[in-house]
Amino acid sequence: MELSILYAIPRTAALDNFFLGLTKAVGSYGQLCVILGIVLLCFRKTRKMGAAVLISYVAVFLVGQLILKNLISRPRPCQIDPAFPLLIAPSASSSFPSTHTGWAFGTATAIFLNDWRFGIAAYIYAFLIAYSRLYLFAHFPTDVLAGAVVGIILGTAAARLVDRQSRESTGTSHRGRFSMWASKHQPSVNLSQKRIH
Repeated sequence: MELSILYAIPRTAALDNFFLGLTKAVGSYGQLCVILGIVLLCFRKTRKMGAAVLISYVAVFLVGQLILKNLISRPRPCQIDPAFPLLIAPSASSSFPSTHTGWAFGTATAIFLNDWRFGIAAYIYAFLIAYSRLYLFAHFPTDVLAGAVVGIILGTAAARLVDRQSRESTGTSHRGRFSMWASKHQPSVNLSQKRIH
């Protein structure tokens, strides 16, 4: 059933070049997400966003690449049908879930929850990555769907974690400033003043 869906995808030379170029730009381990996270981390306005992107990347790597892939060990489409012409070298890792899709949707979710305008563009990128995994015969549709779900869940968790840490840090800072202000403006008692009877 899922192989039939992969066979039915229309393929052209132009689309071959597009998705091959997209895959090379993203990197074999989704390095583009890491680079984006580091860049966002360098600017004060996008620092929370960058931290969430990097945390979601690590979380997807741990959950998807190290745990689920080794736990489920599903063969890839190219292993079931080795005669299908591939545009990229087959990966040695198992098929479920698609961690490229997980990284893309984790990044998009982390960005969207901080700025929906950039998030929409990031989700378009994520959908292109997800479709490319099918187009390139690298994953089954359920691999991609699972990767998207894992990415959204972990991206949401990363964004909330960073937001909570930021609020706690800001709250501590405000309390510290208030304590300093109160100590400076606390009325002093002059013990040398004469008591009035």
